[in-house]
Amino acid sequence: MEYDLIVRGGYVVDGTGLPRRRIDVGVRDGRIARMARLNGATAREEIDATGMIVAPGIVDAHTHYDPQITFDPYATMSCFHGVTTVLAGNCGFSAAPVKKQDLDFLKGIFARVEDMDPMALNGVRWDRFETFDEFMDSLKGNLGINFACYVGHSNIRRWVMGEAASERAATEEELAEMKRMVAEAMRAGAAGFSTSLSPTHNDLEDRPVPSRFADPEEVLALAEEAGRTGSGSICFLPLGTTRGLTAEDHDFIIEIGRRSGLPVVIQGLGARSKVDVPGAGWDDAVKSLDKAQEAGAPFYSMLIARPFDRQVAFDETNHHWRAVPTWHEMTRLPIEERRALLKDPKAREEMRFAVENQNRDPAKGTTLPAPQWPVVFVENSPSLPPEKHRGLSIAELAEEQGVAPGDFALDLALADDFETKLRWRMTGSDWAEAVEKSQTDPRIIIGTSDGGAHLAKDDQADWSSYFLGTWVREKRIWSLEEGVRQITQVPAALLGFSDRGTLRVGGWADIMIFDEDEIGPLRKDFVRDLPGGVGRYKAYGKGVRATIVNGEPIVLEGELTGRMPGMVVAPQ
Repeated sequence: MEYDLIVRGGYVVDGTGLPRRRIDVGVRDGRIARMARLNGATAREEIDATGMIVAPGIVDAHTHYDPQITFDPYATMSCFHGVTTVLAGNCGFSAAPVKKQDLDFLKGIFARVEDMDPMALNGVRWDRFETFDEFMDSLKGNLGINFACYVGHSNIRRWVMGEAASERAATEEELAEMKRMVAEAMRAGAAGFSTSLSPTHNDLEDRPVPSRFADPEEVLALAEEAGRTGSGSICFLPLGTTRGLTAEDHDFIIEIGRRSGLPVVIQGLGARSKVDVPGAGWDDAVKSLDKAQEAGAPFYSMLIARPFDRQVAFDETNHHWRAVPTWHEMTRLPIEERRALLKDPKAREEMRFAVENQNRDPAKGTTLPAPQWPVVFVENSPSLPPEKHRGLSIAELAEEQGVAPGDFALDLALADDFETKLRWRMTGSDWAEAVEKSQTDPRIIIGTSDGGAHLAKDDQADWSSYFLGTWVREKRIWSLEEGVRQITQVPAALLGFSDRGTLRVGGWADIMIFDEDEIGPLRKDFVRDLPGGVGRYKAYGKGVRATIVNGEPIVLEGELTGRMPGMVVAPQ
């Protein structure tokens, strides 16, 4: 056989932005050996891609798959949407390094910040590693998808300082040891250094995560150490990540870029909050981006180009009202006590406008935005059938009845005996206009799946299918060729993965085959398939025919093949 695999009859969109070509792709030893009309050539395996788009596999720059990848080597559900390389360890914490005695502490951070179920985290093979290089080595030969990982600041601090990491700034000696560990992780293949100052990031004891106790010089010194390799990137969540970035945030981001020499990747630029979109603040954000670029210290912001979409309930499964104590505590009560509470006039007085006036003081707990009534809709209600709510938001339904939105929602919960299911969706013309405008800036990175995290709220693994189906095919913000480049070559180049993100002779055969007329999100199912029977939302899509990693299909027609061709990927 001349080839291990031939993909025949498709239109090759190679990730460079150049026009598509109707050619075949021949793969040998995991790499693309030839792209041409391969009539008469033979292969051990063939895929008929007639009429389909043959593109590079998607590179997802922001995930938290580092725990899940140890028991789910395919990083489901991302692989079903054409993703072939995932970058984990974002937001300042990673699966390693971690001392055995600190496992409960680290699992607590994953549980609190990223909503990972503690029972599911018990399925991680923590016994196989402590150091970062041991973690990466434990994955080699055990991957379906390609995997890269930042080394987390909170991990480094905890390893060096113990409990004091959650109490104070580091001494010179402690900082020197932390720098040594960052350098060691970079040599072991870390994708870079990640850190967080976000006020929403607390541990299970409601203390700030260790990285939030670092002074500015510590953050800069560790970023600089990561940059000594000359490759990779810095993941940084500034203080204003959830409530809007300030000029001081922007200046500090630029200084991190100056000191490290690496691209700095943040979230939420130009938005009023993490769950908002780059609206009124976008023009000022562009000025900051321009200033950084002129200084030779460019930074980039991840953009959620898919509408925020999460289920909201009135019981213990809901995790969205933590910044609204009266509502959060209500969902944790036994059902009889919930019924009594919502009939109590004094309690109602406290709860009526509590969502609109949630906690905004980091010293008093999380400030992560709660569901906002203008973008919360009825998904399922025993007492309010579809023809009565007509797809209107809670705010609109409350206005029709002349009551406060909080009262409308609580009355509905009572009428349904707490079986109501709401949907929190960031939709509307303002959202669409802002995302359309911001996504075309070259300093914006389309993505932010958060894959592996928040699974009980929303698996955003379908972000790429949404992008290709909505922004490329329907709205035509991008040509197909340029849209593909934005989620393949662009993130690969930014992150230093120079051998990923394009289809070229001699390059790794990471390939996505899809129907451009069909691709898009399909549905979400709640499935209990994590360790311990823990449930999660799984976002399914349509139109993806195959996901190929290093020349071997890992997904064909929506089914896993069971093959394990994935590699640990490091910046070059």
